[in-house]
Amino acid sequence: MYQQTGWDDTIVAPATAPGVSAISVIRLSGTGSFPVIDKLFPSKKISEQPSHTLHVGFLKFKNKMLDEVVVSVYRSPRSYTGEDMAEISCHGSPFIVQQIIDACIHEGARLAKPGEFTQRAFLNGKLDLTQAEAVADLIASNTAASHKTALNAIRGGFSKKLKELREDMIRFSALNELELDFSQEDVEFADRKQFYSLITELQRTVDQLLSSFKLGNAIRNGVNVAIIGKPNAGKSTLLNTLLNEERAIVSDIPGTTRDTIEEVINIDGILFRLIDTAGIRQHTSDVIEAAGVERSLEKMKKADLVLFLFDVNDDKEEIEKLISELRRQQLNYLPVANKIDMEGERVAKEKFSSVEKVIFISAKARMNTDVLLDRMVDAVLDGKLQVEDTVVTNARHYHALKEVQKSLSDIRKGLDEKIPGDLLASDIRKCLYYLGEITGEVTNEEQLDYIFSKFCIGK
Repeated sequence: MYQQTGWDDTIVAPATAPGVSAISVIRLSGTGSFPVIDKLFPSKKISEQPSHTLHVGFLKFKNKMLDEVVVSVYRSPRSYTGEDMAEISCHGSPFIVQQIIDACIHEGARLAKPGEFTQRAFLNGKLDLTQAEAVADLIASNTAASHKTALNAIRGGFSKKLKELREDMIRFSALNELELDFSQEDVEFADRKQFYSLITELQRTVDQLLSSFKLGNAIRNGVNVAIIGKPNAGKSTLLNTLLNEERAIVSDIPGTTRDTIEEVINIDGILFRLIDTAGIRQHTSDVIEAAGVERSLEKMKKADLVLFLFDVNDDKEEIEKLISELRRQQLNYLPVANKIDMEGERVAKEKFSSVEKVIFISAKARMNTDVLLDRMVDAVLDGKLQVEDTVVTNARHYHALKEVQKSLSDIRKGLDEKIPGDLLASDIRKCLYYLGEITGEVTNEEQLDYIFSKFCIGK
């Protein structure tokens, strides 16, 4: 594990978003935090105040009054970073904030790098790496699902599961290594049957975590949904209905939508990025419309979910051929039969009874659109996972878990083939390495710099 030998400087940064506000917060961390403020805060000596106390007074720099502020004191190790830390709550003028930061830098602090406060919290043992990364996810959360998933990770839900796996593996590894020390004695300290059961349990847990990444990616980044279909199928009307606003132009003239239109809707805490595409037809003499059709096909191939919208008056065989093509391309799609208000839902269901899992709606009359929304969520959750479960949302974690999965497979194969303990030990160490890489037991300075560089300044 990469170990920081100790911080010898003090960092400062605004902890609140830029812009005008009633209050702004400026954060300092490091051994010099209190001495820096002592030079600017004549009301009382902050370095002599107890932890977790608030102090009201004026900040002065070079005999110039900066602002009346509240200073919060947090002494090591009872702070977010684990170091001496202070927060200055000032009036939210960008000019005042910059004046205070400049004064702190003049008195010995330096401007913090993105994520440096959380990086220090990790290096001082206040958070593990998955919890630290969850801090950034929590700040970026914009739905109930992403908020809940990030909070679960910060509380250590994901870390706890991985640490338990790693500890079990370490116990067997130690016994296996002991056998190697006594190889001449032909003794067996590690119970192979017990270890086989452990590997089976580990594989099951890792497989569950990996399968959750599909949901995790949807929670974190949203779901791209392409609404496709022939011209005049009602795609723009459906978009407007789902958004409850007139976002797309609706017309009876085929080819009205010439380009893709994208909007976002929140359904049960998951963001769905709806893409209204140009109507797909094989032949068109309009160059602009043809370009729109080409873009529609591109969006369809890249979408996480495809809503194939068709008119209940369309030819049944033609619709079945189009659905077969979607299935052939292995797209995640939902067939949606529109305009049942004109044909009648019972008649439409009889006509398309051979089409699997079709949803019958009327976008214009807002009939069964709630059913469509439920089915869209089900298509993402896949009926197996709930957002309360431990969910993998981080691509770094996912790729490390794939390596763990491969290592476990190699270990199982080695046990089946009864390979020597020294060869088995190599696969075990590899598995432990990737488990430790996720939570931060194994890491390096370059990796940490990359991870925390994606944070906002002040966190």
